[in-house]
Amino acid sequence: MTDIFEKLPEALLGWYEQNKRQLPWREDRDPYHIWLSEIMLQQTRVEAVKGYYTRFLSAVANIEALAYADDGLLHKLWEGLGYYSRVRNLKKAAQVIVNQYGGVFPQDHKQILSLPGIGPYTAGAICSIAFNQPVPAVDGNVLRLVSRLTNDPTPIDDPVYKKQIQDQLRTIYPEQAGDFTQALMELGATVCGPNRKPDCAACPCKDFCRGYQAGTAESLPVKLPKKPRKQEDKTVFILSCNGAYALQKRGAQGLLAGLWEFPNVSGKLSAQESLGKVEEMGLKPRDIMSQVERKHIFTHIQWKMYGVYVEVAEPAGPFVWLTEEEIRKQAALPTAFRQFLLPDKEN
Repeated sequence: MTDIFEKLPEALLGWYEQNKRQLPWREDRDPYHIWLSEIMLQQTRVEAVKGYYTRFLSAVANIEALAYADDGLLHKLWEGLGYYSRVRNLKKAAQVIVNQYGGVFPQDHKQILSLPGIGPYTAGAICSIAFNQPVPAVDGNVLRLVSRLTNDPTPIDDPVYKKQIQDQLRTIYPEQAGDFTQALMELGATVCGPNRKPDCAACPCKDFCRGYQAGTAESLPVKLPKKPRKQEDKTVFILSCNGAYALQKRGAQGLLAGLWEFPNVSGKLSAQESLGKVEEMGLKPRDIMSQVERKHIFTHIQWKMYGVYVEVAEPAGPFVWLTEEEIRKQAALPTAFRQFLLPDKEN
């Protein structure tokens, strides 16, 4: 395995220079920009992140601005990206950087790793790309690539395996550490990308790739079996009055903490039960306008959601009432609930 790793720098650096995608976070080596992009790219496609990244930097230009940014603004900028704990941890980490490091991003690996929301992969990406340090950044793309290069059927989500790959890569880092990290990421995201047949003919590593030589590259990597997602039923109330909708904020802890939502309860309620629940909220329901069924998938939970559109007599109750335009401009409404904002209303 060692001989394969030793061949990677020479094979990848020239290939990367010729084939790298032009991405906004590759325009400089500012650690704030690298950090922000890597956090956004977690669980999110590159194409989806481009616009979010540009908008975020336009509104929150530097670490100090992030440390003092309004939570509502940050949630709105993050709206639709999901995993909102990421942006909350960004702000927490920015506050640590301002308070402990004078607003200057630390360069020490251990200090970076200690920041809220930063794990080994993100710390490695920042150290290598921003500061050109020989610290590997091993994510799913890199693990898939290595699994195929070495023809190794070990499950790539085994933490022991991941640690072994990090240790192996650390020994062969070239002077161009940042380019090498990005070359590994780029090859694993494109030529040797996920959910499709690897383009082995275009791979700069095909001459020493054991998976390609054995004809097993397409069947790799192997992953541990996933546990089935827990399913929860929810009845969601889209309450309207004179063009305004009732919103409430979720609690400060747990899933989607601190974000806006349409009022909702656990379980699937009948039409009559739904009207009764609206009355319990201190409102006078006029009529159920329509009902729709939607779903939303989180990492470990799937919500089966039953949307009930109810017109009420007046905008009362413990809610904030906003028009659709105001919701779009002001309220960070997670995708789980945003899908009920004036969708096709079919019974």
